[in-house]
Amino acid sequence: MANSTTSPSDLIARVPVFFSTYGPGFAVSVVVAAAAQFLSEHYGAPAMLMALLLGIAFHFLAEEGRCVPGIGFTSKTVLRIGVALLGARISVELLIGLGPKLIGLVVAGVILTILFGLLGAKLLGRGWRFALLTGGAVAICGASAAMAIAAVLPKNEHSERNLIFTVLSVTILSTVAMIAYPIITAALELDDLAAGVFLGGTIHDVAQVVGAGFSVSNETGETATLVKLIRVTMLAPVVLVFALVIRAFADDDAADGTRPPLMPLFVVMFLLLAAINSFGLIPAFAQTFLADLSKWALLVSIAAVGMKTSLRTIFDVGGQAIILIVAQTVFIASFILYGITHFAS
Repeated sequence: MANSTTSPSDLIARVPVFFSTYGPGFAVSVVVAAAAQFLSEHYGAPAMLMALLLGIAFHFLAEEGRCVPGIGFTSKTVLRIGVALLGARISVELLIGLGPKLIGLVVAGVILTILFGLLGAKLLGRGWRFALLTGGAVAICGASAAMAIAAVLPKNEHSERNLIFTVLSVTILSTVAMIAYPIITAALELDDLAAGVFLGGTIHDVAQVVGAGFSVSNETGETATLVKLIRVTMLAPVVLVFALVIRAFADDDAADGTRPPLMPLFVVMFLLLAAINSFGLIPAFAQTFLADLSKWALLVSIAAVGMKTSLRTIFDVGGQAIILIVAQTVFIASFILYGITHFAS
Protein backbone atom coordinates (compact mmCIF):
# COMPACT_ATOMS: atom_id res chain seq x y z
CA MET A 1 0.00 0.00 0.00
CA ALA A 2 1.45 3.36 -1.06
CA ASN A 3 2.14 5.94 1.59
CA SER A 4 -0.21 8.88 1.05
CA THR A 5 1.71 11.26 3.29
CA THR A 6 4.44 13.53 2.01
CA SER A 7 7.72 13.31 3.87
CA PRO A 8 9.92 16.36 4.56
CA SER A 9 12.52 14.96 2.17
CA ASP A 10 9.91 14.84 -0.61
CA LEU A 11 8.98 18.47 0.04
CA ILE A 12 12.62 19.52 -0.04
CA ALA A 13 13.12 17.64 -3.29
CA ARG A 14 10.24 19.55 -4.86
CA VAL A 15 11.69 22.98 -4.06
CA PRO A 16 14.10 23.09 -7.04
CA VAL A 17 11.30 21.93 -9.34
CA PHE A 18 9.00 24.64 -7.97
CA PHE A 19 11.55 27.38 -8.55
CA SER A 20 12.51 26.12 -12.00
CA THR A 21 8.84 26.02 -13.00
CA TYR A 22 7.56 29.27 -11.49
CA GLY A 23 10.79 31.21 -10.90
CA PRO A 24 11.25 32.81 -14.35
CA GLY A 25 7.72 34.20 -14.56
CA PHE A 26 7.78 35.41 -10.97
CA ALA A 27 11.19 37.06 -11.48
CA VAL A 28 9.95 38.93 -14.55
CA SER A 29 6.92 40.13 -12.60
CA VAL A 30 9.17 41.41 -9.80
CA VAL A 31 11.36 43.29 -12.28
CA VAL A 32 8.31 44.92 -13.88
CA ALA A 33 6.94 45.86 -10.44
CA ALA A 34 10.30 47.35 -9.40
CA ALA A 35 10.39 49.43 -12.59
CA ALA A 36 6.84 50.62 -11.88
CA GLN A 37 7.80 51.60 -8.33
CA PHE A 38 10.85 53.49 -9.64
CA LEU A 39 8.65 55.46 -12.06
CA SER A 40 6.19 56.16 -9.26
CA GLU A 41 8.83 57.45 -6.85
CA HIS A 42 10.70 59.59 -9.40
CA TYR A 43 7.90 60.86 -11.65
CA GLY A 44 4.78 60.71 -9.46
CA ALA A 45 2.89 58.20 -11.59
CA PRO A 46 0.66 55.70 -9.73
CA ALA A 47 2.67 52.52 -9.17
CA MET A 48 -0.30 50.23 -9.85
CA LEU A 49 -1.00 51.93 -13.17
CA MET A 50 2.64 51.75 -14.21
CA ALA A 51 2.86 48.05 -13.28
CA LEU A 52 -0.27 47.35 -15.29
CA LEU A 53 0.87 49.21 -18.40
CA LEU A 54 4.40 47.82 -18.28
CA GLY A 55 2.97 44.34 -17.81
CA ILE A 56 0.76 44.72 -20.88
CA ALA A 57 3.86 45.68 -22.87
CA PHE A 58 5.38 42.28 -21.96
CA HIS A 59 2.28 40.29 -22.88
CA PHE A 60 4.30 38.13 -25.27
CA LEU A 61 6.01 36.48 -22.28
CA ALA A 62 2.66 35.05 -21.13
CA GLU A 63 1.88 33.47 -24.50
CA GLU A 64 4.64 30.90 -24.64
CA GLY A 65 8.00 30.05 -23.11
CA ARG A 66 9.43 29.43 -19.65
CA CYS A 67 7.70 32.43 -18.04
CA VAL A 68 4.11 31.28 -18.63
CA PRO A 69 3.63 29.10 -15.48
CA GLY A 70 5.26 31.67 -13.19
CA ILE A 71 3.18 34.53 -14.55
CA GLY A 72 0.03 32.51 -13.95
CA PHE A 73 1.16 31.62 -10.42
CA THR A 74 2.01 35.23 -9.62
CA SER A 75 -1.26 36.63 -10.96
CA LYS A 76 -3.27 34.30 -8.72
CA THR A 77 -1.38 33.01 -5.67
CA VAL A 78 0.77 36.07 -4.99
CA LEU A 79 -2.32 38.21 -5.45
CA ARG A 80 -4.18 36.30 -2.74
CA ILE A 81 -1.21 36.64 -0.39
CA GLY A 82 -1.18 40.40 -0.90
CA VAL A 83 -4.89 40.73 -0.18
CA ALA A 84 -4.65 38.51 2.91
CA LEU A 85 -1.83 40.63 4.35
CA LEU A 86 -4.04 43.73 4.19
CA GLY A 87 -5.74 42.34 7.29
CA ALA A 88 -2.73 43.30 9.41
CA ARG A 89 -3.69 46.96 8.97
CA ILE A 90 -7.23 46.48 10.27
CA SER A 91 -8.44 46.48 13.87
CA VAL A 92 -11.65 46.98 15.82
CA GLU A 93 -10.19 50.23 17.11
CA LEU A 94 -10.46 51.65 13.60
CA LEU A 95 -14.17 50.96 13.55
CA ILE A 96 -14.87 53.01 16.68
CA GLY A 97 -12.58 55.92 15.90
CA LEU A 98 -15.09 57.87 13.80
CA GLY A 99 -18.36 57.22 15.59
CA PRO A 100 -21.48 55.32 14.49
CA LYS A 101 -22.86 57.96 12.09
CA LEU A 102 -19.76 58.21 9.92
CA ILE A 103 -19.15 54.46 10.04
CA GLY A 104 -22.75 53.88 8.97
CA LEU A 105 -22.35 56.37 6.14
CA VAL A 106 -19.19 54.67 4.85
CA VAL A 107 -20.68 51.16 5.08
CA ALA A 108 -23.91 52.32 3.39
CA GLY A 109 -21.83 53.88 0.62
CA VAL A 110 -20.10 50.55 -0.04
CA ILE A 111 -23.32 48.53 -0.10
CA LEU A 112 -25.35 51.00 -2.16
CA THR A 113 -22.56 51.46 -4.72
CA ILE A 114 -22.48 47.70 -5.34
CA LEU A 115 -26.27 47.60 -5.66
CA PHE A 116 -26.16 50.62 -7.97
CA GLY A 117 -23.61 48.76 -10.09
CA LEU A 118 -25.92 45.76 -10.41
CA LEU A 119 -28.82 47.99 -11.46
CA GLY A 120 -26.67 49.98 -13.86
CA ALA A 121 -25.23 46.84 -15.41
CA LYS A 122 -28.71 45.48 -16.04
CA LEU A 123 -29.81 48.73 -17.69
CA LEU A 124 -26.68 48.83 -19.85
CA GLY A 125 -26.82 45.16 -20.82
CA ARG A 126 -23.75 44.07 -18.87
CA GLY A 127 -23.47 40.84 -16.88
CA TRP A 128 -23.66 40.47 -13.10
CA ARG A 129 -20.02 39.36 -12.92
CA PHE A 130 -18.89 42.66 -14.39
CA ALA A 131 -21.25 44.57 -12.08
CA LEU A 132 -19.87 42.93 -8.93
CA LEU A 133 -16.29 43.39 -10.13
CA THR A 134 -16.57 47.09 -10.94
CA GLY A 135 -18.96 47.88 -8.10
CA GLY A 136 -16.75 46.24 -5.50
CA ALA A 137 -13.62 47.92 -6.87
CA VAL A 138 -15.20 51.38 -6.78
CA ALA A 139 -16.89 50.85 -3.43
CA ILE A 140 -14.01 49.31 -1.45
CA CYS A 141 -10.37 49.75 -2.43
CA GLY A 142 -9.83 49.90 -6.16
CA ALA A 143 -7.40 47.47 -7.76
CA SER A 144 -6.94 45.37 -4.61
CA ALA A 145 -10.69 44.80 -4.29
CA ALA A 146 -11.03 44.05 -8.00
CA MET A 147 -8.40 41.33 -7.82
CA ALA A 148 -9.87 39.85 -4.63
CA ILE A 149 -13.40 39.78 -6.06
CA ALA A 150 -12.18 38.30 -9.34
CA ALA A 151 -10.73 35.40 -7.34
CA VAL A 152 -14.21 34.28 -6.21
CA LEU A 153 -16.21 35.01 -9.37
CA PRO A 154 -16.94 32.06 -11.68
CA LYS A 155 -14.55 32.24 -14.62
CA ASN A 156 -15.58 32.66 -18.25
CA GLU A 157 -13.86 33.76 -21.44
CA HIS A 158 -14.14 37.44 -20.47
CA SER A 159 -12.88 37.20 -16.88
CA GLU A 160 -9.29 38.36 -17.41
CA ARG A 161 -10.33 41.08 -19.86
CA ASN A 162 -12.87 42.47 -17.39
CA LEU A 163 -10.36 42.38 -14.54
CA ILE A 164 -7.69 44.26 -16.44
CA PHE A 165 -10.25 46.84 -17.61
CA THR A 166 -11.48 47.34 -14.06
CA VAL A 167 -8.00 47.71 -12.58
CA LEU A 168 -6.99 50.14 -15.31
CA SER A 169 -10.19 52.18 -14.97
CA VAL A 170 -10.26 52.51 -11.18
CA THR A 171 -6.57 53.43 -11.13
CA ILE A 172 -7.08 56.21 -13.68
CA LEU A 173 -10.28 57.44 -12.01
CA SER A 174 -8.58 57.37 -8.62
CA THR A 175 -5.73 59.48 -9.93
CA VAL A 176 -8.18 62.00 -11.41
CA ALA A 177 -10.06 62.08 -8.10
CA MET A 178 -6.82 62.68 -6.17
CA ILE A 179 -6.44 65.93 -8.11
CA ALA A 180 -10.09 67.00 -8.45
CA TYR A 181 -11.63 66.08 -5.08
CA PRO A 182 -9.45 68.37 -2.90
CA ILE A 183 -10.56 71.23 -5.17
CA ILE A 184 -14.18 70.22 -4.55
CA THR A 185 -13.67 70.17 -0.77
CA ALA A 186 -12.17 73.67 -0.94
CA ALA A 187 -15.00 74.97 -3.14
CA LEU A 188 -17.60 73.59 -0.73
CA GLU A 189 -15.62 74.92 2.27
CA LEU A 190 -15.64 71.57 4.06
CA ASP A 191 -13.81 71.42 7.38
CA ASP A 192 -10.89 69.04 7.91
CA LEU A 193 -13.05 66.23 9.29
CA ALA A 194 -15.68 66.43 6.56
CA ALA A 195 -13.03 66.74 3.84
CA GLY A 196 -11.22 63.67 5.20
CA VAL A 197 -14.41 61.62 5.27
CA PHE A 198 -15.24 62.66 1.71
CA LEU A 199 -11.78 61.87 0.35
CA GLY A 200 -11.40 58.59 2.25
CA GLY A 201 -14.94 57.50 1.50
CA THR A 202 -14.84 58.06 -2.26
CA ILE A 203 -11.34 57.75 -3.77
CA HIS A 204 -10.65 54.19 -4.91
CA ASP A 205 -7.01 53.42 -4.08
CA VAL A 206 -5.26 53.87 -0.72
CA ALA A 207 -2.21 55.67 -2.13
CA GLN A 208 -4.36 58.30 -3.86
CA VAL A 209 -6.42 58.79 -0.68
CA VAL A 210 -3.25 59.53 1.27
CA GLY A 211 -1.99 61.88 -1.43
CA ALA A 212 -5.27 63.79 -1.66
CA GLY A 213 -5.83 63.97 2.09
CA PHE A 214 -2.44 65.29 3.10
CA SER A 215 -2.51 67.80 0.24
CA VAL A 216 -5.35 69.51 2.15
CA SER A 217 -4.03 69.25 5.74
CA ASN A 218 -2.53 66.77 8.18
CA GLU A 219 -5.86 66.28 9.97
CA THR A 220 -7.66 65.73 6.69
CA GLY A 221 -5.00 63.23 5.62
CA GLU A 222 -5.23 61.27 8.87
CA THR A 223 -9.04 61.20 8.73
CA ALA A 224 -9.07 60.22 5.06
CA THR A 225 -6.65 57.35 5.69
CA LEU A 226 -8.73 56.11 8.62
CA VAL A 227 -11.96 56.20 6.59
CA LYS A 228 -10.25 54.43 3.72
CA LEU A 229 -9.06 51.63 6.00
CA ILE A 230 -12.63 51.19 7.23
CA ARG A 231 -13.63 50.68 3.58
CA VAL A 232 -10.79 48.18 3.25
CA THR A 233 -12.25 46.38 6.28
CA MET A 234 -15.36 45.75 4.18
CA LEU A 235 -13.31 43.73 1.68
CA ALA A 236 -13.42 40.42 3.54
CA PRO A 237 -17.17 40.39 4.35
CA VAL A 238 -18.11 41.58 0.87
CA VAL A 239 -15.98 38.90 -0.82
CA LEU A 240 -17.40 36.28 1.54
CA VAL A 241 -20.98 37.35 0.81
CA PHE A 242 -20.26 37.31 -2.92
CA ALA A 243 -18.86 33.79 -2.65
CA LEU A 244 -21.84 32.52 -0.63
CA VAL A 245 -24.46 34.12 -2.89
CA ILE A 246 -22.75 32.96 -6.07
CA ARG A 247 -22.46 29.45 -4.73
CA ALA A 248 -26.12 29.37 -3.72
CA PHE A 249 -27.87 31.11 -6.60
CA ALA A 250 -25.64 31.59 -9.66
CA ASP A 251 -25.89 29.25 -12.61
CA ASP A 252 -22.96 26.85 -12.79
CA ASP A 253 -21.76 28.22 -16.13
CA ALA A 254 -18.12 28.78 -15.44
CA ALA A 255 -15.96 28.19 -18.44
CA ASP A 256 -13.77 25.69 -16.65
CA GLY A 257 -16.61 24.01 -14.78
CA THR A 258 -15.33 25.10 -11.36
CA ARG A 259 -17.17 26.99 -8.66
CA PRO A 260 -15.71 29.51 -6.22
CA PRO A 261 -14.81 28.12 -2.80
CA LEU A 262 -17.26 28.49 0.07
CA MET A 263 -14.67 30.34 2.18
CA PRO A 264 -11.60 31.48 0.23
CA LEU A 265 -8.39 30.91 2.18
CA PHE A 266 -7.14 34.45 1.61
CA VAL A 267 -10.35 35.80 3.19
CA VAL A 268 -9.78 33.56 6.22
CA MET A 269 -6.22 34.86 6.53
CA PHE A 270 -7.40 38.47 6.13
CA LEU A 271 -9.90 38.03 8.99
CA LEU A 272 -7.36 36.15 11.13
CA LEU A 273 -4.75 38.90 10.80
CA ALA A 274 -7.39 41.56 11.51
CA ALA A 275 -8.44 39.68 14.66
CA ILE A 276 -4.84 39.30 15.83
CA ASN A 277 -4.20 42.99 15.20
CA SER A 278 -7.38 43.93 17.10
CA PHE A 279 -5.92 42.32 20.22
CA GLY A 280 -2.72 44.34 19.79
CA LEU A 281 -0.62 41.26 19.11
CA ILE A 282 1.05 42.64 15.98
CA PRO A 283 3.80 45.14 16.95
CA ALA A 284 4.22 48.35 15.00
CA PHE A 285 7.35 47.22 13.14
CA ALA A 286 5.59 44.01 12.06
CA GLN A 287 2.57 46.00 10.85
CA THR A 288 4.86 48.15 8.75
CA PHE A 289 6.66 45.10 7.36
CA LEU A 290 3.40 43.30 6.50
CA ALA A 291 1.94 46.44 4.93
CA ASP A 292 5.01 46.83 2.71
CA LEU A 293 4.94 43.12 1.86
CA SER A 294 1.26 43.39 0.94
CA LYS A 295 1.94 46.42 -1.25
CA TRP A 296 4.73 44.64 -3.11
CA ALA A 297 2.74 41.41 -3.48
CA LEU A 298 -0.15 43.34 -5.03
CA LEU A 299 2.20 45.34 -7.25
CA VAL A 300 4.00 42.20 -8.48
CA SER A 301 0.70 40.39 -9.08
CA ILE A 302 -0.83 43.27 -11.03
CA ALA A 303 2.27 43.29 -13.24
CA ALA A 304 1.60 39.59 -13.91
CA VAL A 305 -2.08 40.28 -14.58
CA GLY A 306 -1.00 42.89 -17.12
CA MET A 307 1.32 40.42 -18.83
CA LYS A 308 -1.53 37.93 -19.16
CA THR A 309 -3.74 40.41 -21.01
CA SER A 310 -3.53 41.57 -24.60
CA LEU A 311 -4.03 45.31 -25.07
CA ARG A 312 -6.58 44.83 -27.83
CA THR A 313 -8.88 42.87 -25.52
CA ILE A 314 -9.33 45.93 -23.31
CA PHE A 315 -10.98 47.80 -26.18
CA ASP A 316 -13.45 44.96 -26.63
CA VAL A 317 -15.17 45.79 -23.33
CA GLY A 318 -17.34 48.51 -24.89
CA GLY A 319 -18.56 51.98 -24.10
CA GLN A 320 -21.24 50.71 -21.71
CA ALA A 321 -18.50 49.44 -19.39
CA ILE A 322 -16.86 52.87 -19.26
CA ILE A 323 -20.23 54.52 -18.59
CA LEU A 324 -20.94 52.05 -15.79
CA ILE A 325 -17.68 52.46 -13.88
CA VAL A 326 -17.76 56.26 -14.21
CA ALA A 327 -21.38 56.28 -13.02
CA GLN A 328 -20.44 54.17 -10.01
CA THR A 329 -17.64 56.59 -9.16
CA VAL A 330 -19.99 59.58 -9.42
CA PHE A 331 -22.63 57.77 -7.35
CA ILE A 332 -20.39 57.02 -4.35
CA ALA A 333 -18.95 60.55 -4.41
CA SER A 334 -22.45 62.08 -4.50
CA PHE A 335 -23.77 59.78 -1.78
CA ILE A 336 -20.90 60.42 0.65
CA LEU A 337 -20.99 64.15 0.01
CA TYR A 338 -24.74 64.27 0.56
CA GLY A 339 -24.42 62.18 3.71
CA ILE A 340 -21.71 64.42 5.17
CA THR A 341 -23.74 67.56 4.67
CA HIS A 342 -27.14 66.22 5.73
CA PHE A 343 -26.81 63.30 8.14
CA ALA A 344 -23.33 62.79 9.57
CA SER A 345 -22.44 66.32 10.55
